[in-house]
Amino acid sequence: MNASIVFGNYAFKTKEENGIDYIFDIVRKKYYVLTPEEWVRQHVIHYLIHDRAYPATLLSVEKEIVVNDLRKRGDVVAYSRESKPMLLVECKADYIPIDEAVIMQSLTYNQKLQVPYLWLTNGGTNVIIDIQQGIKYLADVPDFL
Repeated sequence: MNASIVFGNYAFKTKEENGIDYIFDIVRKKYYVLTPEEWVRQHVIHYLIHDRAYPATLLSVEKEIVVNDLRKRGDVVAYSRESKPMLLVECKADYIPIDEAVIMQSLTYNQKLQVPYLWLTNGGTNVIIDIQQGIKYLADVPDFL
């Protein structure tokens, strides 16, 4: 169930202001507080762009998703060349386990997006699911379509 993804050594731009560390998001083009979850999110973004050849222009970070009148945010959504959502990534801090609750959270978000693939990660545990015909666990992120 745990995919064998190894994040590379990416050239992150970071800065410190008033004792707070920030990291630059190459998709949103601004600095964000470097929390454990943001660390995972930035590694996911760089992995998709640098290791899997996903175009940065087809990634959406912290995409607002409205489900049952509740406003939620998908950490990363990758779109196909036809502008259809194809991959929803749910990032958690390294100390948050990837469990059934995280899977259910992503499936709830997906009621709106209808992506074929989910990637749930805390940086160490990576669960990638093909949900096109039931639930099938994958060894890696699907190729960019």
